[in-house]
Amino acid sequence: MKSAEAARRIAELSRLLREYQHAYHVLARPLVSDREYDRLFDELVRLEAEHPRLARGDSPTQRIGSDLTQELPEVPHTLPVLSLDKAYSDAEVAAWVGKTAKSAGERLSFVCEEKIDGSSIVLYYEEGALARAVTRGNGLVGNDVTANVKTIGAVPLRLPEQLTFAARGEIFLPLSRFAAVNAGMEEPYANPRNLAAGTLRRVKSREAAAVPLDIFVYEGFFSPPAATHREALERLAGLGFRLNPAAGWFSDAGDPDAVRRAHPTWTVGRLADIGAFLAAERGRRPRLDYEIDGIVVKVDELSVRERLGATGHHPRWEIAYKFESPEGVTTVTAVEVQVGRTGRITPVARVEPVKISGATISNVTLHNQDYVDLLELAVGDRVAVSRRGDVIPAVERVLEKNEVGTTTWRMPAACPSCGRPLARQGAHHFCVNYDCPDQVRGRISFFVARGQMDIAGIGPETVEALVSRGLVRDVEDLYAFDPATLLEVAGFGEKKVEQIRQGIAASRRQPFRVVLPSLGMPDIGGKVAELLIDAGWGDIDRLLALAEAGTPEPLLAIHGIGGRTAEVLLRELASPRMRRRVERLKAAGLSFREEPRTPPSGLPQIFAGQSWCVTGSFERFQPRNRAMEEVEKRGGRVVSSVTSKTTHLLAGEGAGSKLAKARELGVTVVSEAGFLEMLGKV
Repeated sequence: MKSAEAARRIAELSRLLREYQHAYHVLARPLVSDREYDRLFDELVRLEAEHPRLARGDSPTQRIGSDLTQELPEVPHTLPVLSLDKAYSDAEVAAWVGKTAKSAGERLSFVCEEKIDGSSIVLYYEEGALARAVTRGNGLVGNDVTANVKTIGAVPLRLPEQLTFAARGEIFLPLSRFAAVNAGMEEPYANPRNLAAGTLRRVKSREAAAVPLDIFVYEGFFSPPAATHREALERLAGLGFRLNPAAGWFSDAGDPDAVRRAHPTWTVGRLADIGAFLAAERGRRPRLDYEIDGIVVKVDELSVRERLGATGHHPRWEIAYKFESPEGVTTVTAVEVQVGRTGRITPVARVEPVKISGATISNVTLHNQDYVDLLELAVGDRVAVSRRGDVIPAVERVLEKNEVGTTTWRMPAACPSCGRPLARQGAHHFCVNYDCPDQVRGRISFFVARGQMDIAGIGPETVEALVSRGLVRDVEDLYAFDPATLLEVAGFGEKKVEQIRQGIAASRRQPFRVVLPSLGMPDIGGKVAELLIDAGWGDIDRLLALAEAGTPEPLLAIHGIGGRTAEVLLRELASPRMRRRVERLKAAGLSFREEPRTPPSGLPQIFAGQSWCVTGSFERFQPRNRAMEEVEKRGGRVVSSVTSKTTHLLAGEGAGSKLAKARELGVTVVSEAGFLEMLGKV
């Protein structure tokens, strides 16, 4: 298929899939069958793989649909609601466990929980009463579905303690109840998940009450936090929340007998037993009264979670093991390489088309040379291919070697786009030529995409025309070239050029929280930008000064930003290329400064960027966590123990080891009287 024809088909498929995703994820009313959706989706995947320059950052293949709707109020989340990284084999889980323990620098314990296939919910409690229930939405903003959630009998409306905190859970419809409910509907739902999601979005709560939904709660965000995840679960159970009794705890260092006593239904063992637990869950899956699509493996120690932090997409302290998908058998006809916007080289296997779960697979990513070597994969081999997570095509193993003597595929020595030598960094190969045409196209396509600067009129064909004709050499040139020069290019008329001109002008009004992640720095997404701004670091000049000094400590004090994220941000901002880009974009009128959002309390954020711990007893704060609530209302972060990252310790009567540790580390110690003075309550 020619490029122009492919571009038109990609645009049409993208439009249809966006419409179908909206109907499925937002309205919970699919417009087409799963088979038809998969057919269109796989066609788009194939076309983008064959024409990588036409793939956009806002393609349906790159984005999961949001569950936002206009019929329900939108509410901002006050805690990170991120997605999960994924693993598809026992070996990948074992490797992740080992890598995580190594990053933490200590022996860890891990909790394994069933990944319920339902609707994610965040329950916010204030003074012991359910204040609001909010769907996951896009991770930053969700829909307020409190009235409907209140109809679920397993959700406590009032707690036995006057607590203000949040809990995460999964709402689902048990299989035993699904058939009876579905049978009475004129338009039956395809599965229990769709019915549960649709029920949560009913306009009238009495309609929601007619559907017998259930819930498992799996995270509690207490202040101060518990020491471990299992202790947080025990506290949730004590407050009356329903937990999934099927879980596992694995450690080479902890006390297994204590865990067995506290959680008699759990599987308890050593780290080497995690694989056996995953296998047992695969066997249990068909007999369960609810649907699960995997197992979530998470670090038990909450202090380690804080140190590991998160990327803009997922926490580094937990991973979702996804169950295997059905396999197909096919032959590898070729292996080609693609160049990403960061220079990363990804090999892709072209295979004879094979149908798996109703989808036709013809292209399969091979990740890197190590993955190919592990498979000992060569062109002409017969291979088993799966759709991991029912979406991502993957070569699982070689079934039969080719008969023509083709040896294991090797990464080319030079970049297929610019011809420069490739360099290996860790497990991946990279083109180190920053001006490589494919990298330039990738950076520009990412920058202009709908989820980033959202510049109307600049799609894959326009990016190709700008780069190939030398009109734009990189992102910053978008604000310097004259769109009228495109009138000389076939396919660009006055209307199209004016759309581009207006799109560029409108992008100058994007806030800093959009501009920063659009620069394309690895791991620096929208969530990181939100955290920086709300912690008082919404000024690029301050961040550049921090990068020049090479001091990550202020960033590490921000809850949700870990060592890896801080390292990447400072390294990228210290790069001369990035600094020149920022200066040119500032000169072009883009916004590089933004004030923190006014908190719901309206209180001044005097503790922003600070990390507080509490010890002892107090006259004005009983229980003492009320003092820490005052810290959080004013932008501070609360931790359970004193470390080198703690900035302040609030010390009351009877202060013990925490006070000694704070003095040893030079942490600022604040008395109750001093704290009240800070709050203006003297």
